[in-house]
Parts: sequence; structure tokens; C-alpha cells
Amino acid sequence: MDTGNLSVVSEFVLLGLCQSWAMQVLLLLIFFMLYLIIVSGNITIMILIIIDTHLHSPMYFLLANLSFVDMWLSSVTTPKMITDLVRENKTISFGGCMCQILFVHFVGGGEMVLLVVMAYDRYVAICKPLHYSTIMNLQKCLGLVVISWTIGFVHAMSQMAVIMQLPFCGPREIDSFFCDIPLVIKLACMDSHSLGMLMNADSGVLAMTCLLHIVADILHIHSFYCSTRL
Repeated sequence: MDTGNLSVVSEFVLLGLCQSWAMQVLLLLIFFMLYLIIVSGNITIMILIIIDTHLHSPMYFLLANLSFVDMWLSSVTTPKMITDLVRENKTISFGGCMCQILFVHFVGGGEMVLLVVMAYDRYVAICKPLHYSTIMNLQKCLGLVVISWTIGFVHAMSQMAVIMQLPFCGPREIDSFFCDIPLVIKLACMDSHSLGMLMNADSGVLAMTCLLHIVADILHIHSFYCSTRL
């Protein structure tokens, strides 16, 4: 990249979901209620798992972590979207936009890997019940959770390392309610088609890898059930 690649855009304009004031008010009420339900529901799950000693098991430990991740994932973009529904000036600073991208991919990537860990936990519990307490001990669970967060962080930083080097000097309108990487890349003052495909492929590889691992665990569980019935 040459010196002309320095960003001169200080903020972006989020076009939002719609332009109708009545529809914006309706969406505000809907998303605000949904956000409260999601946050309060996940907090309730975490509190119940913490205070009830009967739920101090690997499965519920992972469930509490999933609730924590899900709560933060919904909090990355939703509060900004809700406040923008009642604002005329729907802007987000360059730094705020980059933070949204970072945390969406950090938390989202970590959640996908955590779902793989939960699928593996169920596989061990069903297919290897006699060894479950040995395989899925507290130390192993903590290690797997740390790995999920680490993979999410590495994935997010790989995305940020590229997008932070792009030159933004032209249009600054994002046709969405949050900073989505494909839409932000289109605003770069360069041909970003190949780069956009590469970054989408990076996210796609992580998502597909996690999906294949989950499907593999489900198939192993199904195969185990079938073999025990013969």
C-alpha cells in the first residue's frame, strides 16, 4: 500500500432499515423488546446455572458460556441500531465502525467454535458415558472455551489486519444498520472485488469447518444409537 492509502473518512452514514418514520417507530419497539428478552433471558440462564449446584456440570458450564457469548453478540450492533431508529443523523465514527467489525467477528467466530465444543460434549456423554467425567473435566472444558475465544480473536484480527489498510476517501454511505465487512469494503478507493471474496471465504471456511464438525458429531451419535439397538 502506498501513502495514498491513508483513510480520510472520519465517519460513515448508516442508511438503516427503512425511511418511513412510522415503520421506524414500530421497528424500535419490536427490536427493543426482543433485545430485552435476549439479554434478560441469557442473564437468567447464567444466574441459574451459577446458583444451582445441581447444574455444575460440563454441559451447563458450556451452556452458560453460550449464553454469555450470545448476549454480547446481540449487544454489538443492536443498541446502536435501536438508537439510530429515532435519530436523523445516523452516523458512526470510523473507529466505531472498525470496533463493530472486530467484535462481530470475534464474538461470532467464538460462538461458532463453542457450538462445536458443545456438540463434542454431547457426543462424549452419549457415546462414551463411562469415560465422560474423565474426558470432559473442568480443566478440559476451560481449555476448550479458551480455544474457542482464541480462534474467534484470531479470525477477527485477520479480518481487521486487512480492512484497516484499505483507503477510504470516497462515498461513506453503508446500506445497512451496522458495519458489515462486504459493504464497508465496497467503499474503499480501490478495486476490492477480489479482496471481498477472499474475506468472505475466510469467514466461510470457519463457518463450514464448524458446521462439518457438528454434523460429524451428530452422525456419530446417530450411528451409536443404531448400533446399540441391533
